[in-house]
Amino acid sequence: MSRLTGWWHGWSTPARSSMAKVELYTRWTFHSFTILEVAAIGVPRLFDGSGGQRGGWLFLLVVAHSALTGVLLSTAMDWRLGQREQPVRLILGVSALTGGGIILLLVLGSTGSIPQDTAYAYLLVGFAGFGLAAITLGLRTTAHRVSAVLGAGVGTAAVSLLLGLEGYSAAANGVAVLATGSALGFSCVFSAWLVNVVWELSEARELHTRLAIAEERLRFGRDLHDVMGRNLAVIALKSELAVQLAERDRPGAVTQMTEVQQIAQESQREVREVVRGYREADLHTELEGARGVLKAAGIDCRIKGGDVGGLSAEVQSALGWVVREATTNVLRHGDARRCTVRLSQTGGSGVGGSGSREVVLTVENDGVPAAGAGTRAGTGSGPAGKDSGLSGTGSGLAGLRERLAALDGTLEAGSTGDGCFLLTARVPLPQPLPLSPPLPLPLPRTDTGHDRPFPEGGGAADDANESDASRVTRVLDVPDVPDVTDEASETRTARK
Repeated sequence: MSRLTGWWHGWSTPARSSMAKVELYTRWTFHSFTILEVAAIGVPRLFDGSGGQRGGWLFLLVVAHSALTGVLLSTAMDWRLGQREQPVRLILGVSALTGGGIILLLVLGSTGSIPQDTAYAYLLVGFAGFGLAAITLGLRTTAHRVSAVLGAGVGTAAVSLLLGLEGYSAAANGVAVLATGSALGFSCVFSAWLVNVVWELSEARELHTRLAIAEERLRFGRDLHDVMGRNLAVIALKSELAVQLAERDRPGAVTQMTEVQQIAQESQREVREVVRGYREADLHTELEGARGVLKAAGIDCRIKGGDVGGLSAEVQSALGWVVREATTNVLRHGDARRCTVRLSQTGGSGVGGSGSREVVLTVENDGVPAAGAGTRAGTGSGPAGKDSGLSGTGSGLAGLRERLAALDGTLEAGSTGDGCFLLTARVPLPQPLPLSPPLPLPLPRTDTGHDRPFPEGGGAADDANESDASRVTRVLDVPDVPDVTDEASETRTARK
């Protein structure tokens, strides 16, 4: 049983492109026309006793017609996809067989050899309709298709009149052939056009990806050339000068080589800056870029919780690279239809941040095979484990782990078991500093000049003569500072 259904499972896996699936479904629809013609209008002639031996001959005629139209449908489909030339001879053969069959059926019906009942009407209309469907698919222009269908309808009506049928019956035969041929022909042509459009979109998508990669390579090469071109020229010049000075036993050779060493070190730093600028990006920019790229590829991308406020530049850079790598994997692997990116912060509840705080970025997409479901990649910066669902040999996830490990972060990736792939990046955040306790403030003075109840061993006059500034100085345990209120106290004492 597995051998019989293996081809179907092979085509139904996400590894197969959507374009190939659409083409496969369309071709099998055309093949079903052959079976439908034999089953609908051919087999009933075998069990119709009123036709005698003519029923068997008509059955063979329908089988031959269905086989020839099936070959024409398949060949015309290849022609429309640019895989072969237009099957002109096959079109002429099907046209001749269809036209001759219609005339034969009209003659048999008019002479009474076949009873003109409902089965006869189905036979006449079906024979003409399936033939016109294959013929219109093989024609090049719309004018040719319309002419073929109109010619079949008008020809059927004209032959009916010549054979002595009434005008109403002749018109009914012509309209029935015209309507059936138009419906089946339009369905076949539209299906073939849809397959062709899908393949063109696939080629355009692949071309767009190649152009984006080429543009990025050119940008990186241009930046690297601008940075390293001048430095390498200076290094070459100074090295040549140092060689000439050394050959002449001049002391300036050491100075020149020292400058060469400094320029080389500066070049290393600039190269790191170029690479860092190539890899690092703003997290918000990466999220919006991922949304745009996936949308252009026909993938429904949703960003949830994209607030990056409060995250340091290092954390945003690491998570931005995670988004970039995850977007690349969604486009290159599987056959995704939706992708969800979530950014959230957990922990840190309560005043002072007593719990551990971390930022969590998850990227989930569908369209992956179910094999290896339920596995996850190991955390930390080490390579993926054997049972993690990842090979661990690619440089993308390994590079992400190295970046996150520098921030004490972790990375988990693997299939969830329901045809989805989940990538989770966690980066711990620093704890906020606790708030300092408020400084004690002096009590307000009362109308009686007392700040608070008199302590033991003290008097009201001492508190009265103590100024606000002196009291604050005593509380803060700093040296006394002069206060203008002392002069006011002496003045009040002299007046008393």
